[in-house]
Amino acid sequence: MDTVTIKDIARALNLSTSTVSRALRGSYEINPETKRLVMEYAERLNYRPNPIALSLKENRSRAIGVIVPQIANYYFSQAINGIEAIAYNRGYHVIIFQTHESYEREVANMQQAVSRRVDGLLISMSSETSDVTHLKELQKQGMPIVLFDRVSAEMESTTQIVADNFGGAFAATSHLIQTGRRRIAHLTIPPYLSITQERLAGYRAALEQYGIPYDENLVRYGTFGPDEAGAMVDDLMALSPRPDAFFTASDRLALGCLAALQQRNLAIPEEVSLIGFTNTNVAELLSPAMSTVVQPAQEIGQMAAERLIELIERKLKASPADVVRIPTKMVVRASSTRSPTLP
Repeated sequence: MDTVTIKDIARALNLSTSTVSRALRGSYEINPETKRLVMEYAERLNYRPNPIALSLKENRSRAIGVIVPQIANYYFSQAINGIEAIAYNRGYHVIIFQTHESYEREVANMQQAVSRRVDGLLISMSSETSDVTHLKELQKQGMPIVLFDRVSAEMESTTQIVADNFGGAFAATSHLIQTGRRRIAHLTIPPYLSITQERLAGYRAALEQYGIPYDENLVRYGTFGPDEAGAMVDDLMALSPRPDAFFTASDRLALGCLAALQQRNLAIPEEVSLIGFTNTNVAELLSPAMSTVVQPAQEIGQMAAERLIELIERKLKASPADVVRIPTKMVVRASSTRSPTLP
């Protein structure tokens, strides 16, 4: 069967091609009855717009680039689901790039996305990215950019969509204190990342509120390499007095910490409690089931896509750049539940 064109629809309905084109785009200039006739006829003939023709006519590709550290990470896979749902409904394709936590790959991915003429970029920065000159330069050239999850305070004129990392860390630490814990270790990721700084700030604020001095000896910074948690746990449990709880700032550290504690025959939560900051979908299946601060990954992806498409389509009338913080959710399970012993 031959491909159906706008000209075919216009000829069949005795309309101009411009009227059909505007009706298919949902233009307010076309009356509802005409829109209905055009849409029904187009659907009946299985009409599909030619993306190359649209790209040439509108001077845009109707594609957005998404740059993330790792697709296999459950958080980012959920965020991508949210991004794709919004993009699809708005008529955009999504091109996904992975940095594998490499600054060089992030720059290369950005250049590749530009060469493919994407209309805008959604970026969650790699763990190696401390210099954002490449993002600032691209933004100066007019490329719409929205940062999500891992963001930068240096990108002041850029919309940034994040979880309430401070609030989530504050809630987790407060919960541990309310169950009688006083020596709470914090396992976290590289110190220059925005999410690290915000979660550490929430941890410290909770300690301060309950009158517990902050002890930097209880904080350990990791990377994203494998099997880091074991060495951290050994180091911390050698302290005197040793920790009676662990609050971790990532999926990998949470699962690694749980395994390390169990391998060392430390009873959870009798001897030591554990809370993760995680989107892992197996937390409740672990033994013991792990308490977690859950990030709204899919909602963050949806919001990021909505704001980027708004920038693309309404460059002069889009919402001003701001930081949008979406609430986290504290889920208490067996790994941290003890009878309250508040003073």
